[in-house]
Amino acid sequence: MSSNERIIQTILATWVKFALPSFFLFLPFFIYGDAIGRYLVPISFLLLFFPVIQNKWKILIISFSLFVLLSDLAARSNIIKFIVPFIFSVLYYFRLFLSVKFFELIRLLLCLLPICLFYTGITGIFNVFKIDEYIGEEFTTTSIEVGEKVEQNLKVDTRTFLYIEVLSSALKNDYYWFGRTPARGNESASFGSIALEELKTGKMERFSNEVSILNIFTWTGVIGVVLYFFIFYHSSYLAINKSNNFIIKIIGLCVTFRWAYAWVEDFSLFDLSNIFLWIMIGMCYSVRFRAMSDNDITIWIRGVFDKRYHFIPKIDYDKSVRNNAPLY
Repeated sequence: MSSNERIIQTILATWVKFALPSFFLFLPFFIYGDAIGRYLVPISFLLLFFPVIQNKWKILIISFSLFVLLSDLAARSNIIKFIVPFIFSVLYYFRLFLSVKFFELIRLLLCLLPICLFYTGITGIFNVFKIDEYIGEEFTTTSIEVGEKVEQNLKVDTRTFLYIEVLSSALKNDYYWFGRTPARGNESASFGSIALEELKTGKMERFSNEVSILNIFTWTGVIGVVLYFFIFYHSSYLAINKSNNFIIKIIGLCVTFRWAYAWVEDFSLFDLSNIFLWIMIGMCYSVRFRAMSDNDITIWIRGVFDKRYHFIPKIDYDKSVRNNAPLY
């Protein structure tokens, strides 16, 4: 599905036409805090195409993005997931000066960075989550939780104890190689009481954590994490090295960013964030998307907003291969 350009265009066009205006209806009653960014995930996806979108729609996309950024500064994940795609999109304006080697370097850094930081963390050399130990200045903000204002420390470490619980559980129960399937979770002294007492499972386990890679590890083990890594690695490789347009290269970078960010936070839920992650991965694998020229991809994304562009460009595969590396 996510490799079919017509289906993705229709999904985006339908969301823009119906779900986006409905945001204002839901906002006063149901949407607050980080839920704002979760609802507007497609806007963060559209930011990747920002340079080739018509000006009036650029204003709309920027307006909603600023609303997400300013509505709740404590929602650090939302801020990062909106800022990073925009930064990547800016590279489009410098496309004449950026080589494939530059993109490949960034891709490899993003692929390897979380693994290196994980190593420095477990060996006690440097824990990126304990940033408060390295920066003395206070960073606090006020967020809304369950309708009430709560002051939060932006430097607080909310991840190290999750890693400790997940890794300890895997070592204790000997499932670190192949995991224990999605039917089970990791033993958790912090959250396990919910499953034990309220769900009556008889187990002190937490079925899902905020950190995506910890869920992949718990459910599928080290083998699953390696296979999961290669999905991101190969899709981003194809996007950057085997594509005929610059936008897909940018999407490839965003895919590697999501791999890196999976070690920090990325809920393993059937939500818009995950849906658009796999849409991006599908686009990277799609021969048709990678065969499009910059003009083709511009026409395609403009079709999301304007029916006059609502058609799929014809792809000249032979020309695409001549202008770039083979698509396979």
